[in-house]
Amino acid sequence: MPTKDHWTELTDFALRLSQAAAQEILPHFRQNTPVDVKPHETWDPVTEGDRAGERAIRQLIERHYPSHGIIGEEYGTKTGASALTWILDPIDGTRSFVIGLPTWAILIGLYEDGVPKLGVMCQPFVGDTFFGNPQGSWLEHRGVRQAIQVRAEKPLSQASIGTTSPHLYKNADKTGFETLSASVQSVRYGGDAYFFSLLAAGHLDIAMDAGLQVYDIAALIPIITGAGGVVGTWSSAGPEKGGNILAASSQNLFDQARAKMTDQSSR
Repeated sequence: MPTKDHWTELTDFALRLSQAAAQEILPHFRQNTPVDVKPHETWDPVTEGDRAGERAIRQLIERHYPSHGIIGEEYGTKTGASALTWILDPIDGTRSFVIGLPTWAILIGLYEDGVPKLGVMCQPFVGDTFFGNPQGSWLEHRGVRQAIQVRAEKPLSQASIGTTSPHLYKNADKTGFETLSASVQSVRYGGDAYFFSLLAAGHLDIAMDAGLQVYDIAALIPIITGAGGVVGTWSSAGPEKGGNILAASSQNLFDQARAKMTDQSSR
């Protein structure tokens, strides 16, 4: 099991990974780079920036920690010989990336025996890097590092929510989201992973998205929990493998939001 010093070493390495990925990705941003489409039901773009970023990360992990496992969005799974597995999304928010919107992020998570322990969210164009580990969470902006924490709890009626798109919510979840949206002060769209990071930094109260994959949320869980927030789902599953993710600045606010999403009387 990694010690405190080992977590510091792994955190420094994860930050190095994000910088290596950024060097490969940024030359493709706002360059009208060619877009391929993955064979999914919805439009799911991928670029050479995605692929180059993940290659850079994987090469460094395999060189320095060859026993570690890797799960990556673009190049699949490598089973490791240790308890530690890296979970990679080289460009979370490729739809934003291909239109030049700087809300995409490099996401790098590290699980120990399936438990999220370390996460980095890096937006290199803006200059924001959020990261968290068992000792806490931080934001580094253009070389200045500061500890972050969620903001003080607000009543649900005064809360702000961030989610990528209302179109992610289908059927019963759509009704639940409409109920929740009508119960809060503000709802903002289009932030992808940024909303979860801004929640950790104390700028909004609830962040949520439906149908996330493990590599969409793995890096964000330690950032939010390290800042004092709560991450779960509005279904019965835990968030570690993805799903219908709900995060809040407090357990009470999480419970209230989850109740709105699952209230059968409102459907």
